[in-house]
Amino acid sequence: MLNKLDTTPPESLDKKEVKKENKKLLEEIITLQKKMNGEGKKSLLIILQGLDAAGKSGAARVLAGVNPSGIKVKSFKKPTDEEFAHDFLWRVHKHVPAKGMIQIFDRSHYEDILVPSVMGYIDEKTINERYEIINNFEKLIQHNDTTILKFYLHVSKDAQKERLMERVENPEKHWKHNDGDWETREHWDKYMDVYENLFAKCNDIPWQIIPSDKNWYKVNLISKAIIKAFNDMDLEWPALETELFIK
Repeated sequence: MLNKLDTTPPESLDKKEVKKENKKLLEEIITLQKKMNGEGKKSLLIILQGLDAAGKSGAARVLAGVNPSGIKVKSFKKPTDEEFAHDFLWRVHKHVPAKGMIQIFDRSHYEDILVPSVMGYIDEKTINERYEIINNFEKLIQHNDTTILKFYLHVSKDAQKERLMERVENPEKHWKHNDGDWETREHWDKYMDVYENLFAKCNDIPWQIIPSDKNWYKVNLISKAIIKAFNDMDLEWPALETELFIK
């Protein structure tokens, strides 16, 4: 399925117009986040998944301008020895958002299916059990009035290579370079197969597949999805509570 989905914007779209719209969308997100934070009853978890150089960090910047006190970003890398000594969700659960907060996961609990599946260091029975464990975990989070948005940033193999080369050739992006990204690229087809399984088996909360070859289009789609999620929360500004008599 993934190989048949476009990673580029429709030709009918005007880049300048979309970027202009993105600024307005950000203003709306900032207002809605203030409202959620003020109400303090609901929260938002944004999960960003995708291959290396898909633009997960860039997607997190969709929320640039949001009050820093109301948002957190957590990037999940290879588990530490302490994390390996616990169940695979131990390191994740403590980072889900409190009421009134936005939490972004740059990679997530899904890495604990993706990497071991591709590299083959966890048996298939355990992997299959993790699908259902994750579904139940996400239901638990929802039960605490947290809306979950799951984005797969869909980048083409050519666009990924271009971005990885940029990290080698552009001194300002050297800090992003990781030799391991090139090794992971060699397993492209395997990762596509595992993602297909994820979409099929962990879709109680539906995945949104975002064409990500062009940042401005990716930002537009994610911004609109975030605004819809906020609007679906039916947020209300809290009423004034005071016993102060004002003349």
